[in-house]
Amino acid sequence: MENIMEILGEAKNAAILGHVRPDGDCVGSCLGLKSYLEAAAPGLKVQVYLEEFSEAFRFLKGAGEVSHDPADGNVYDLCIALDVSDRERLGAFAGYFDHAGRTVCIDHHVTNAGFARISHVRPERSATSEVLYTLMDEALIGRDTAECLYMGIVHDTGVFKHSNTTGETMEIAGKLMGKGIPFSEIIDRTFYEKTYHQNQLLGRALMESVMFMDGLCIFSAFRQKTMEFYQASPKDFDGIIDQLRVTRGVECAIFLYETAPQEYKVSMRSNRVVDVSKIAAYFGGGGHVRAAGCTMAGSVYDVLNNLSRHIEAQLKEAGAL
Repeated sequence: MENIMEILGEAKNAAILGHVRPDGDCVGSCLGLKSYLEAAAPGLKVQVYLEEFSEAFRFLKGAGEVSHDPADGNVYDLCIALDVSDRERLGAFAGYFDHAGRTVCIDHHVTNAGFARISHVRPERSATSEVLYTLMDEALIGRDTAECLYMGIVHDTGVFKHSNTTGETMEIAGKLMGKGIPFSEIIDRTFYEKTYHQNQLLGRALMESVMFMDGLCIFSAFRQKTMEFYQASPKDFDGIIDQLRVTRGVECAIFLYETAPQEYKVSMRSNRVVDVSKIAAYFGGGGHVRAAGCTMAGSVYDVLNNLSRHIEAQLKEAGAL
């Protein structure tokens, strides 16, 4: 695939899907593609389907037009899955993918084995938003599209700090900035700014965090009882895992929250040695070398014991333990 227009063909309508619990790159790439297609293919009817996402992303053009309905009865000529590593990650919206005339997946996850009719997966890219940029005609990228793609890249690179940031990532970010976007505001508004409620949760997560494996690992966990007390939802946990990761001396950080009795959503981050994507994939999840996640059953300590075996093996192999 050389450009976005190649995949449109004779399609008169298209659905754009992202993954469950959409993050910055997912929302940015989905809305960025919609905005781009409005300019590049004005005759094409496009609908974005996503789960509810962070209020911080709602300033992006088209955010208010996103459908959260997983079964509105519409069938599309084309379905494009963005930032989705496997079909299960489409969640309740998988029906649109299954019934579409043609399917395409554009992604950057190393764990993506290719589940669409056409797969364009570039693990060397920092974000799906960056992959999309390389498939677009820069002359047709307006300010609205640029804001979306820039936000996506910012979030998946941790504001250009993660190891997936390359020189080309910075060049692309610079070109997007050249479109006149409020780049500093986008970073503050969507990455750093937290509500008072989120700060309370972050404070509790840090206060109750525990270091283990000679200080090379740290974890924090929220059980359903705690989440109910704070009336917390998953979108309130943004930033917790990243703050745990930058604890001095830590190689691997783990944050988990209970989604059902004895079931936990696990987020992992590493700094230099541990490939958390391999660990997540072993437990049915996925992600990137330094940032990945999965869902696991058992108590908090069951989950940690199972994860620890894999983390310890990698640390020993690297001579870090």
